[in-house]
Amino acid sequence: MSGRSENAAGTGTERKGAEAEAEASRAAGGGPGPAADRKTRVTVLVALAANLVIAVAKAVGGLIAHSPALLSEAAHSVADSLNEIFLLAALRRSRRPADRRHPFGYGKERFFWSLLAAVGIFVMGGCFSFFQGVEALRNGAHETFSGYVVGLVVLGVALLAEGTSLLRALLQVRGQGGAAGLRDPALRTVVAEDGTAVLGVTLAIVGMALHMVTGQVVWEASASLAIGALLVYVAYRLGRDARDQLIGEAADPELAGRIRSLLRAQPEIDSVEGLLTMKLGLDSVLVAARVDLAPGMDSERVEEVAVRI
Repeated sequence: MSGRSENAAGTGTERKGAEAEAEASRAAGGGPGPAADRKTRVTVLVALAANLVIAVAKAVGGLIAHSPALLSEAAHSVADSLNEIFLLAALRRSRRPADRRHPFGYGKERFFWSLLAAVGIFVMGGCFSFFQGVEALRNGAHETFSGYVVGLVVLGVALLAEGTSLLRALLQVRGQGGAAGLRDPALRTVVAEDGTAVLGVTLAIVGMALHMVTGQVVWEASASLAIGALLVYVAYRLGRDARDQLIGEAADPELAGRIRSLLRAQPEIDSVEGLLTMKLGLDSVLVAARVDLAPGMDSERVEEVAVRI
């Protein structure tokens, strides 16, 4: 082969380079492996157990107290519980090995189930909270003193449980490198859910306390509407991230730079003319590179270089 040779998408060079870089990324803590998945699964299970218990307590307390804010929080916890089931499915299914029908594996399943979780937060949490707030403004809410006490006790216990779950999730994020840990959509969703839950419970406590002091239901209704707005916002952010990853999001600039450096370091490559990347999962990236090879290389030599990279 005379002159300069080019290597484009779809050859062994790109695939081998991607695998080498993915391995380097895992070694540097850039991508979670099975051990990190086990930790994430435990974190999700802790959040699921907390939300199931809290959902029942909030629902019973809300029905006893006739509290719109407490019922909104019950819907919030039910939505979170279903979402954690989605996330457990994501953790299991995304680790299936590649097959003939899915040659690049099932890594994107993680993003799909995270999208369903975002939809669940929006529909079951946000919409129901808005409904409870509007109904309270239209029809009022008549709570007894014992109802207030029951509601506030339930919310206090919920705050402790949600705070414990959030603390565990944040500790795992810290253990996986801070921002790097948040690349896991399952872990990111748990952090968002628990953070929203802590803020939502705080809003419900404030709304119920002001209702008890002033006798004005508008405070509790406003808390319910605020919880709904908070859930809609969180659902939008999580859904947007999952959408970007499903339709094909590029690798992080740092990882793309490392791949480019890996290619440029090869003595047979004169320059990297183009580099395209797409995330296939948390620890796998599809790479398509267009490179200029050194002149004078025959086809056998080009194939040898491609296999080595």
